[in-house]
Amino acid sequence: GSQGCLRRCAGGRMLGRRAAERLMTEFGRKAIGILKNYRDHAVEMQKIGQPGKESSTSVPTFFLKPTSAYITEGSAIEIPDFAGDEIHHEVELGVVIGKAGRDIVDHEAHISGYVLALDMTARKLQLEAKAKGLPWTEGKGCDTFCPISNFIPKTKINDAHDVDLWLDVDGERRQEGNTRDMIFSIPEIIRHVSTRMTLNEGDIILTGTPSGVGGVRPGQEITAGLVSNGTEIVRMKFPVVRRETPRFYRDAEAPSPAPSQ
Repeated sequence: GSQGCLRRCAGGRMLGRRAAERLMTEFGRKAIGILKNYRDHAVEMQKIGQPGKESSTSVPTFFLKPTSAYITEGSAIEIPDFAGDEIHHEVELGVVIGKAGRDIVDHEAHISGYVLALDMTARKLQLEAKAKGLPWTEGKGCDTFCPISNFIPKTKINDAHDVDLWLDVDGERRQEGNTRDMIFSIPEIIRHVSTRMTLNEGDIILTGTPSGVGGVRPGQEITAGLVSNGTEIVRMKFPVVRRETPRFYRDAEAPSPAPSQ
């Protein structure tokens, strides 16, 4: 049952693929994304219209992605037609919560393991919403916008603050970084977020992305990997496809015809 799944995961032992996926995608209630947690990425965001040389706060800033955004290998990343011609890739280390808690001090007791994750972003939608002072959930939360790897137990990662992350598009290296360069550490992130909201079993915290974010278009393919202590722990691959929204939606979004003279 679900509780048995959660106990096995919290114990740090390797779960079968299906059990781990069920923990995160069925029992987890949210994915939490940490904003601008790598200085080089924060600087590059200035070039696409987002201010801030680096994190300007003394605590982590975060947003939520719905669990309906999760996909695993075998599925495709979809670019909905309302998002423009491309969306942006952001490769991240995901921390999987194995024990619920608030005001968490002993972070290790609440971590069951990790995943490699992609925080896909419809930058066009995000920037348009920000310019209007509106929430930008639809820029982060569309279906398929959070691809995740198989579950990685804690024993497979020697030091979560010394993990290499990389991402290729069509075989070309786009992102490469190490979690040692995070502005806020995993304990700091868990401590802060858990004072704002309860962390539930199966929740995933996306700890931020290194520099090199960029666009992908339909027909391209993303490959990403995670390396710990010189050993590749996981590699995942996702094709990118176009999603056509229903005709009734496109009709509703179309501008009204000009009145006849």
